[in-house]
Amino acid sequence: MQQRQQQPMDAKTLTILKDQMEHEAVACKKYEAYSMEFSDQNLAQHAGNLANHHKQHFEALFQYLNTHN
Repeated sequence: MQQRQQQPMDAKTLTILKDQMEHEAVACKKYEAYSMEFSDQNLAQHAGNLANHHKQHFEALFQYLNTHN
């Protein structure tokens, strides 16, 4: 079975990925900080869940970048 050779990403696609990864990283850091600041346990837990959600998005984008570059 032959493997398809990946086409290199163009500059616009790389820029979009970079921007999205930066947004996900910032959102993750903000929600991590919020989770430490809330005194209400439910809000702190929700902020922690949102931080994990953005971290997973960042990691998925990073994995995509590594497999398509």
